[in-house]
Amino acid sequence: MDTTRASDGTPSSPSMPLRALALVCTLSPSAGPAGSSPKPSSSYLLAEQTLKALDENGVEGRLVRIVDHDVKPGVEIDMGDGDAWPQIREDVLHADILILSTPIWLGHPSSVAQRVLERLDAELSQSDAQGRMLTYGKVAGVCVVGNEDGAHHVSAEVYQGLNDVGFTLPANAVTYWVGEAMQGTDYQELAATPEKTAATTATLAANTAHLARLLKQANYPS
Repeated sequence: MDTTRASDGTPSSPSMPLRALALVCTLSPSAGPAGSSPKPSSSYLLAEQTLKALDENGVEGRLVRIVDHDVKPGVEIDMGDGDAWPQIREDVLHADILILSTPIWLGHPSSVAQRVLERLDAELSQSDAQGRMLTYGKVAGVCVVGNEDGAHHVSAEVYQGLNDVGFTLPANAVTYWVGEAMQGTDYQELAATPEKTAATTATLAANTAHLARLLKQANYPS
């Protein structure tokens, strides 16, 4: 693997290109007509910041707001009748890294995040020529935001779901922010990104990119 090295001898951004896809599971739809600016959301903001951090690690990324697409409920690859999931699934399969960003509602991931995990369940029946799930060798990370505690619980739920359907989670695979209990401040309303959240996002990006490059060179056995 080709790498450049910083002045202190530690590896910096490797040259192997990677692609990331962030699925934002906010409950807030875009405001106005199609193609207009999306309604602001904290999970969208944290996903954007994560993609920026990944870009600094040589990873090209794009973002999809699930709520703005007609993703049908179900556990099949294509639920028919205008289902938007098949195209999103193609984007997932073309990415090396999947970022799932969710708010906390009632102590759990959003219903949109749960729907994404349910649609990914269809990957359990899909395999390549060597008998591996098509998601093998792909790395996942998680973003969580909310105004109550529960980020660890939410990330644990999402971790398990992503791992069940074939994704690999690196060390420190989540970045999150939760506000003070019983208060109404959103992450997007903060004057500046908290230092610890920014540092956690940077760690998530670095570890995710590192693991994705390793797995791209040496995928799991058949």
